[in-house]
Amino acid sequence: MYRVLVADDEPIERTVVNKTIQKYFKGQLEVVEAVNGREAVQLFFEKKCQIALLDIEMPGINGLEAAERIRQNDKECSIVFLTAFDEFAYAKRAISVHALDYLLKPGADEELVAVLEEAIQIAKENEQRGENGVYRNTEPDRSIVPEENEDLEQPAENVRMTAVAEGIREYIDTHYMEDISLQTAAGAMNYSEAYFCKIFKQCFDKSFIVYLSEYRVEKAKQLLADVVINVKDISASVGYRDSNYFAKVFKRVAGTTPTEYRMQVLRAAGNKDSQGKQDE
Repeated sequence: MYRVLVADDEPIERTVVNKTIQKYFKGQLEVVEAVNGREAVQLFFEKKCQIALLDIEMPGINGLEAAERIRQNDKECSIVFLTAFDEFAYAKRAISVHALDYLLKPGADEELVAVLEEAIQIAKENEQRGENGVYRNTEPDRSIVPEENEDLEQPAENVRMTAVAEGIREYIDTHYMEDISLQTAAGAMNYSEAYFCKIFKQCFDKSFIVYLSEYRVEKAKQLLADVVINVKDISASVGYRDSNYFAKVFKRVAGTTPTEYRMQVLRAAGNKDSQGKQDE
């Protein structure tokens, strides 16, 4: 079982996140709660957590400062910020900690579940790499931070935002089968992670991880219609090295397992053929 730190000075916020984790990850994640940034840093290491959900605005040491201290001593953990759009300029400081995602509060369960699934998968891969003596590259982010006074709400920005959205779609369409992340996508677009997360949400009204998961599942559905291709190969073809993780994401997005979906497609095709013969 992995441990996730939930740090927020608002008891109600901690309760909401805790309940969501218990609902979707019972037996997979143990929740460790902290009421401020200083306690968050202390408990993260005392409890040997692998994941940190950090509110940005906390008294004393805020979430950004806590994340920096955590990252200094743990290069492999997953850090997720709980924030609001008007805090993103402030969140530019978070570039160096390589946040997995930035979630709007209050947000939908789907986004929190998606990012925690990804964080659990990263923790599993880190364990495997550790056992093999191999670790991920942790070079600092080299992406360019846009000017702080850049206002995405200005009407004059509409055309540019349309172009940005199209560029993001093209990037995902070209690279979805690879091991991409918010960080690699932001770097490819030459944005900081925090800024990329903001414009992505404005363009698509969902987080990068949720969008990528849905996109990959749609591609997988197309491949599942071909019974010659086995599910494990389909998993690799849409960017998932772990077929079990692929099946879990597919079921969350599509409401059924890949195998069950394939059977539904085959039954529908069979019914269509039977109806066609009867019409003849």
